[in-house]
Amino acid sequence: MRYRGDVLDGDVVIATHVCPDAPTQPHDPVPFMDSPVDIAVMNEHEVTSDMDAVLSIDTTKGNTIINHRGLALSPTVKQGYILRVSDALAALLAVVTGEPAVTYPITTQDITPYGNGVYHLNSILQPATATDAPVVGLAVTAASAVPGCATGASHETDIAAAARFAVEAAKAFGAGTLAFHDRDEYEALVARYGSLAHLQTLGRDDRTDGRTDG
Repeated sequence: MRYRGDVLDGDVVIATHVCPDAPTQPHDPVPFMDSPVDIAVMNEHEVTSDMDAVLSIDTTKGNTIINHRGLALSPTVKQGYILRVSDALAALLAVVTGEPAVTYPITTQDITPYGNGVYHLNSILQPATATDAPVVGLAVTAASAVPGCATGASHETDIAAAARFAVEAAKAFGAGTLAFHDRDEYEALVARYGSLAHLQTLGRDDRTDGRTDG
């Protein structure tokens, strides 16, 4: 785009990782793609301190929660708070796909770091454990539970739609016409209920005499 003169407002950081022989691990209802690199290490390289918002794109097919083929949007996550789905991002998803926007539920477990022994839908929201910026997960989904790590399970049209959504979100966010969350609403929550940033850590393990990690 830049080579052709289509320069976006603001900076866009694209980060990913490639592993040609990633292992799989048991997971209910289908196996998960694992990584030889710890998720915290990947966050160190993929999440930077100058990010004002994070769009995390991940195959999210190994579950019975999202029964839809295509793309689905998560609620916004910021420093331990699961906020409401961004109306602007949902509207943009409808424009890109030509269909009503699909969203999916997440739980407190999903926004805590891997390694704390609790169930996670998958790693799509792990960047939320490593930044103060709002994070939204864009899931590439299936209508039935299939292992996203399986050969033949990825659809080029869905991947292309995810890429188009990322570009359009970057255009609007950089221009200041799209927000990942309502800042006033978030600040009101923190003022009333306090910080939930401890959910970004491994927390307390009573088996270690109350010591904390993270």
